[in-house]
Amino acid sequence: MKIKKGDTVIVKTGKDNGKTGTVLRVDTMTDRVVVEGLNMVKRATRSRVSKDKSQIIEKPASLHISNVMLFDAKAKKGTRVGYKMVDGKNVRIAKASGTQIK
Repeated sequence: MKIKKGDTVIVKTGKDNGKTGTVLRVDTMTDRVVVEGLNMVKRATRSRVSKDKSQIIEKPASLHISNVMLFDAKAKKGTRVGYKMVDGKNVRIAKASGTQIK
């Protein structure tokens, strides 16, 4: 998978189109990513103990990997990811600017 945890991505489609965020989790089995602060959904939680109150919390839901794109800070836009051999290691590069991705 070309997008990894900790990458900054930009959303291409949906209600959060054009927004950027950091990847919190990548699920390789279903090809989905969870991005910090994007695709927020509300979930009701029950009280565990009688003194606690039930509440509605907001948390980020997953997005399909095809709906996000790696954000290139140098080019200031979304970019595709390529691979290149540097010192005998495969490293990721941004196609838009050609820079190496950490």
